[in-house]
Amino acid sequence: MDEQALLGLNPNADADFRQRALAYFEQLKISQDAWQVCAEALAQSIYSDDHIKFFCFQVLEHQVKFKYSELTEVQQQLIRETLITWLQAQMLNPQPEKTFIRNKAAQVFALLFVTEYLTKWPKFFFDILSVVDLNPRGVDMYLRILMAVDAELVDRDVVHTSEEARRNTLLKDTMREQCIPSLVESWYQILQNYQYNNSELTCQCLEVVGAYVSWIDLSLIANERFINMLLGHMSVEVLREEACDCLFEIVNKGMDPIDKTKLVESLCQVLQSAGLFSIDQEDDVDFLARFSKLVNGMGQALIASWTKLIKNGDMKSAQDSLQAIEAKVALMLQLLIHEDDDISSNIIGFCYDYLHILKQLSALSDQQKANVEAIMLAVMKKLTYDEEYNFENEGEDEAMFVEYRKQLKLLLDRLAQVSPELLLASVRRVFNTTLQNWQTTRFMEVEVAIRLLYMLAEALPVSHGAHFSGDVTKATALQDMMRTLVTSGVSAYQHTSVTLEFFETVVRYEKFFAVEPQHIPTVLMAFLDHRGLRHTSPKVRSRTAYLFSRLVKSLNKQMNPFIEDVLNRIQDLMELSPPENGYQALLSSDDQLFIYETAGVLIVNSEYSAERKQVLMRNLLTPLMEKFKVLLEKLMMAQDEDRQMALADCLNHAVGFASRTSKAFSNKQTVKQCGCSEVYLDCLQTFLPALSCPLQKEVLRSGVRTFLHRMIICLEEEVLPFIPSASEHMLKDCEAKDLQEFIPLINQITAKFKTQVSPFLQQMFMPLLHAIFEVLLLPAEENDQSAALEKQMLRRSYFAFLQTVTGSGMSEVIANQGAENVERVLFTVIQGAVDYPDPIAQKTCFIILSKLVELWGGKDGPVGFADFVYKHIVPACFLAPLKQTFDLADAQTVLALSECAVTLKTIHLKRGPECIQYLQQEYLPSLQVAPEIIQEFCQALQQPDAKVFKNYLKVFFQRAKP
Repeated sequence: MDEQALLGLNPNADADFRQRALAYFEQLKISQDAWQVCAEALAQSIYSDDHIKFFCFQVLEHQVKFKYSELTEVQQQLIRETLITWLQAQMLNPQPEKTFIRNKAAQVFALLFVTEYLTKWPKFFFDILSVVDLNPRGVDMYLRILMAVDAELVDRDVVHTSEEARRNTLLKDTMREQCIPSLVESWYQILQNYQYNNSELTCQCLEVVGAYVSWIDLSLIANERFINMLLGHMSVEVLREEACDCLFEIVNKGMDPIDKTKLVESLCQVLQSAGLFSIDQEDDVDFLARFSKLVNGMGQALIASWTKLIKNGDMKSAQDSLQAIEAKVALMLQLLIHEDDDISSNIIGFCYDYLHILKQLSALSDQQKANVEAIMLAVMKKLTYDEEYNFENEGEDEAMFVEYRKQLKLLLDRLAQVSPELLLASVRRVFNTTLQNWQTTRFMEVEVAIRLLYMLAEALPVSHGAHFSGDVTKATALQDMMRTLVTSGVSAYQHTSVTLEFFETVVRYEKFFAVEPQHIPTVLMAFLDHRGLRHTSPKVRSRTAYLFSRLVKSLNKQMNPFIEDVLNRIQDLMELSPPENGYQALLSSDDQLFIYETAGVLIVNSEYSAERKQVLMRNLLTPLMEKFKVLLEKLMMAQDEDRQMALADCLNHAVGFASRTSKAFSNKQTVKQCGCSEVYLDCLQTFLPALSCPLQKEVLRSGVRTFLHRMIICLEEEVLPFIPSASEHMLKDCEAKDLQEFIPLINQITAKFKTQVSPFLQQMFMPLLHAIFEVLLLPAEENDQSAALEKQMLRRSYFAFLQTVTGSGMSEVIANQGAENVERVLFTVIQGAVDYPDPIAQKTCFIILSKLVELWGGKDGPVGFADFVYKHIVPACFLAPLKQTFDLADAQTVLALSECAVTLKTIHLKRGPECIQYLQQEYLPSLQVAPEIIQEFCQALQQPDAKVFKNYLKVFFQRAKP
């Protein structure tokens, strides 16, 4: 072995050595006999360095995994002997190998097992057992090998091919027949031998039992001697967590519902008599989390049995199962209310399913009603934040609590289905009690009280948020709580969680203000002052900006009395903050977008005259335009790259804000009615010069492009005079991404204005195509994935453009480009249909071809087009699907084939019998297609139902491909 290269295996080696070691590994993998050197090194313990041993196993692993079939019988035998020799050495070595080496060795054993067990090594496990006997180091390796085998056969996280899945099923079936009983016996011996003196091996063995239980005969494990031993482990501190998991796997195994109920009940009796149900006396939370998972498994198993028995109509046994379930509820509640969230979270499944049973019962007993109430109180208590929750810097623990809260919300929703009245009454009680004394109550209790009101909106669903009509009791209760919320002054509570919950709830129940509009000013002030948009916390300000825009939209006409006041109060929040003034704005530019949108909505939805609306809109947009001009001049002069970027971002924000105000308009009609066309045209004239700025092109172009998209919707044909010069600037020295984003703008114009823009399109058609071709022909690095992807996306955009032009009835735009250019364009479409393995682009190309055939393929089409159809379009319809890359199992490709079928049908429609004659006598014979198949193909093509031909074409190409 190359000793120098091996030095690089050490994690502390420098980069050059590590690089050399990697190259050496790759070299050994492809070498014919390097594995033999590694096998010898392992069998004879030549190296003491752990990383070299690991390396040798990696080389062997590669050989077994990818090149095993290339070996001779003798060489395969050598690998088997190497592993067994290595295993024998483990029991004699003074020190055990490092864990990572043992795990890698186990993986190699497992790979060999999968390859050889059914053919050359049926005694695999017996050979290993005869070597290891009960030697602790040997047993350790034996158990690791078993786990590695299980991972190969049943690991749910590994995606297996159908071939591997079939092989794995066969391996498991053979193991069940030939060796599982012996393996189970060996586990029993290991447990019995080591349970009191080697907890590590005992836990490993319990893990193996838990893993194999899911696919072996349960009676081998679920019997008196095994279960008694496992239950014994439940009272041994170092073993009980693994024993818990093992019992969970046993309980989880599918079996007859009556037997399952008996099994669970017998386990429970023993666990209870061992004192394990007394949760309050147990302080080991890690064990309790596992125990909670076990109780959850038992509960869910009993519920599954109950469901099956009800379905089978066995009411007597179902009643027994229900009794068994009810008997566990007290324990379930103790675990649910436990202060440790992991313990509580593990029992939620049982809780949820139990409520589902109650929902199905016609009437609830007093005990069941008490259980529902107890679950409700537990949920309310557990929803509460604890002291340690870090609101300013949320980390992993906080994220876990947020997830846990989502689980509790599901429980609350389920409670609402079982007993909506009880839920409403409980929430009302907690809410009112808390808000009466909010000034002296801890933040987490105030937050949860408001949170519960918020959650009721989803737990007690209504259509379109109509919480305050319909059911009088419910509407009154919610109305009372909302009134309390907005009049209690709780919005001034000094904690971000309470503040946020207040605003979220106000917006969630915005329909309340239709019933009691007198509270609108109070709530608006909360949004606009230090409680909301001017809060000290950026998180609160940001969320409030979004919620405020939602509230204003939903209140609509009810905002009329407050419009000017609100606009005045938010004016300073809309300041465009240029980079140089060092002033830190209250809102980020993303938050400001919502404020601008809100301002736009307020003006447009107001009951003012068009003149007044126009004045207000000008007041809103003029500062942006003025700032824009100043900043653009500064950018032209800026030398420093960072300063250029900061200025370009600021210019982009200005354009974005103006864009966002227009979201209040649905179409040109509303812009006209508000008299706002002129101010937006002024914005266009202000922003377009940015396109000719040579600096920071990408940022500036992207902003102006978005603005143009909006203006096409808002101003319609009034935008058209601006488009030619804007396009000309955007096509100057542009890259793939620029073009790719510019084309949808042209598509939008083409599809919207059709023949109105025909002269413009004819003029810019070839310049656009030249820009596209220039970028596509640029040489790229061979391995540059992102450049290849950009080109692919640009190609798709190009074809989408041609599709829009032809689909909008404007084929004359292409026809008028001169014969040479027309031909060039047509060839690019043929190339796109055939040469590039991109089914999305291929589909578009076939759509373009069938459209052109429909428009030009008749007797009066352009000169030479019929010739082009036969020489190029017909062959494309065959050459594309015949390519190896055209995968008929892929959904996108099938859609491309479907369009290919439409193209052939259209050719037949336009050319009639001449097309059939060409296929029969010239084209298909040239592909060596058998005469009877040609006949069959032409008959299918002539069927009036296009679907028949589409289905036939798929079968035709499936048969044609090797």
